[in-house]
Amino acid sequence: MRSSRDETGRKRRLEYPPAPEPLPVPVIDNHTHLNFRDGLVEVGVREALDAAEAVGVHRAVQVGCDLPSSRFTVEALDADSRLLGAVALHPNDAPRYAERGEFETALAEIEELAAHPRVRAIGETGLDYFRSHGDALKVQQESFRRHIDIAKRLGLTLQIHDRDAHDDVVRILREEGAPDRVVFHCFSGDEDLARKCNEQGWFLSFAGTLTFKNADNLRRAIAIAEPSRILVETDSPFLTPHPFRGRPNASYMVPYTVRGMAEVLSLDLAELCTRLGENTVEAYGSWD
Repeated sequence: MRSSRDETGRKRRLEYPPAPEPLPVPVIDNHTHLNFRDGLVEVGVREALDAAEAVGVHRAVQVGCDLPSSRFTVEALDADSRLLGAVALHPNDAPRYAERGEFETALAEIEELAAHPRVRAIGETGLDYFRSHGDALKVQQESFRRHIDIAKRLGLTLQIHDRDAHDDVVRILREEGAPDRVVFHCFSGDEDLARKCNEQGWFLSFAGTLTFKNADNLRRAIAIAEPSRILVETDSPFLTPHPFRGRPNASYMVPYTVRGMAEVLSLDLAELCTRLGENTVEAYGSWD
């Protein structure tokens, strides 16, 4: 369970926010962590997906970021057909495996887990220069390259975690040769990165951060993003959209972000929902 205080030490409210008005056309949460507990109650996979489906979020991508959560992902895929999955070593976790001398065996297990037919992505992988420094960054970059290789060999989508590392993420993708489908999870860049994604045909996935008052860079980015490459996610239980920032997040909160996207793009809500659904299937394949 996450802390009852945020990164600044302020006390958090741990009640789940109220359910939003249902969307007119179903969409897909393309990045959630159902294994992470937050809030005052423990919510199971089926319960979380039922709550999401009730407001028009009928499917999701469950994402692993280390071996335990990647194993959980595969188990969840067998338990509920509303899920597809992604497995990987998060950039902040890869150095920990390396320090223990377990990096190679961990990567080998990730590749084994990725053979599951409903695992459609390698992720989240990438670079995080906010929390890691020094030699850990070298491990992150090597891990990122190795995950790119796995995605290409298995024909899977690459789901990228990019925090304060835009230039190196793009550089390594170009050096290694990007897989056919690349998703910038929780897109955190600006118009420059959005243009690069447009040029390369990479997907831009927007989370609740788009609705934050200080997120003008994200609103400018989505305004110029190629419409066929826009996705939506929660990254739950993190990044709860405005006006519930700091409280527990879950897939049922996606409509708050989708409505924020529609407002920025001046699009009919149903039209945007249809587009998001089509784009997500393009990125990960069919759920059926």
